[in-house]
Amino acid sequence: MHTTSPVITQARGSTYLELIRRGALQHGPRTAVVFGEQSLTFDEVDRMSSQLAHALHAAGALPRTRVALLLNNCLYSVPLDFGCVKAGINRIPLNSRLSLAEHTRMVADTGCTHLVFGPDLAERAQALRDAIPALVCLGMGAVIGGCADLHAQAQKLSTESPTTTADPDDVVLTLFTSGTTGTLKAVQHTQASYASICRNVLLNLLPATPEDAMLHAASLIHASGVFVLPFWLRGGRTVILSGFEPGQFLRTLKEQRITAINMVPTMMQMLLEHPSFGSADVSALKYVIYGASPMPRAVIQRAISMWGQHRFWQYYGQTEAPLCLAVLRPEDHHDELLGSCGKPALDVELRLIDEAGNEVPQGTPGEIAVRAPSAVAGYYNAPALTAETFNADGWLRTRDVGVFDAQGFLHLKDRTSDMIISGGYNVYPREVEDVLMTHPAVRECAVVGLPHEKWVEIVTAMVVLRPGQPVTAEELIAHVAAQVAAYKKPQRVVFVSEIPKTAVGKLNRKQLREQYR
Repeated sequence: MHTTSPVITQARGSTYLELIRRGALQHGPRTAVVFGEQSLTFDEVDRMSSQLAHALHAAGALPRTRVALLLNNCLYSVPLDFGCVKAGINRIPLNSRLSLAEHTRMVADTGCTHLVFGPDLAERAQALRDAIPALVCLGMGAVIGGCADLHAQAQKLSTESPTTTADPDDVVLTLFTSGTTGTLKAVQHTQASYASICRNVLLNLLPATPEDAMLHAASLIHASGVFVLPFWLRGGRTVILSGFEPGQFLRTLKEQRITAINMVPTMMQMLLEHPSFGSADVSALKYVIYGASPMPRAVIQRAISMWGQHRFWQYYGQTEAPLCLAVLRPEDHHDELLGSCGKPALDVELRLIDEAGNEVPQGTPGEIAVRAPSAVAGYYNAPALTAETFNADGWLRTRDVGVFDAQGFLHLKDRTSDMIISGGYNVYPREVEDVLMTHPAVRECAVVGLPHEKWVEIVTAMVVLRPGQPVTAEELIAHVAAQVAAYKKPQRVVFVSEIPKTAVGKLNRKQLREQYR
């Protein structure tokens, strides 16, 4: 007698929608979101997000519709995001700092039918509607001619969640990134990939508990917003600021008993420069998480000396595969390891490859390739770019150059596009920047390669000096030459009043190259 073995279906994990539902169910009366003097409980966020989902449907934004969001950090940031997920909508956040031309292109290229905007951005919303007349504009507590107030409409509707089904492969978030090329491209996160980001954060960075509170001063549409869902799931508070002002940030650490913060290097540098940094009450603070771009050695060393090594966690990640691809834990924040990204995250496969895609020997620099459940489902409407970035087996080529040391720590050399090739030698800007930052007169710097007839490119340093600490270009060049190979030292130093940054606070080397080319 022959029997047939049962077919076993592998579980695919939770969806973004399911995790939202779980958090609401488990933590209902607790405070979920704080913005200034206002706050919302888990129950209130859950009800408001359901009402917003119904209001979006009523406005014609049906499941799988692409809806642009133009809001700065506010009380409604989390309810609106969750409302889009409950409505089955693919949301496209727009960075408010970008130009009208960039916004217009983003909305048009992704085929957005609707735009939800905040009161402080009504003028830009009107300009977008003028540029794209078919665009349906919906205000969040705001109206422009002929447009509905989505928030007011939502308050009249059911607080029960719509009966939306969530397929793991449904795209819920399309996020624009310029990456290394300077060309805008849009990555697509699915129900499954976004839920995997939540798991990645909880597994590799911080467990999050009901006693935890995270402070968000950077825009929630970038890496900072990734922490919202893990804290929601575990019952922690999301404390939101409208922007980053060092004094207010330090005061809020004490007032809200903040346990976790996420920083980019520019923010940490601004905090260190603030007169209240040394006296700030950080007794509740357990996690100082930083990433997005490498932290200058001098900055992280000073921060550790003030706040203690036990608080600092670094992550290395990409928009295409958030959040942690590698993590440097507090106990590893010392000596040469301060320049590393840490060890690969537990739920991520990571290897270093050459141009042909072959794995390089240990100790040899190679392009970082990763495979992770948090990786996006390719780029929107860009099959060639998707095929170039992701191979058939799901490996993502990050365009970052890294090397593993003998203990398995990953050291990031640089972005492949930022690497300078001078006289046939590869120069990694970050290495030169780290040395420049050890000079007491240097407040900030950025290193780029500029065209040169003989050497193809020359190493050029843009430097912001500290007030009252003059130094010559020759002295800075000698300072670098004393610590690295001669071919790495700057051939030119340009003194500037500020270094341009991207919207998320990274050094904008592309802009510098174009400006001084």
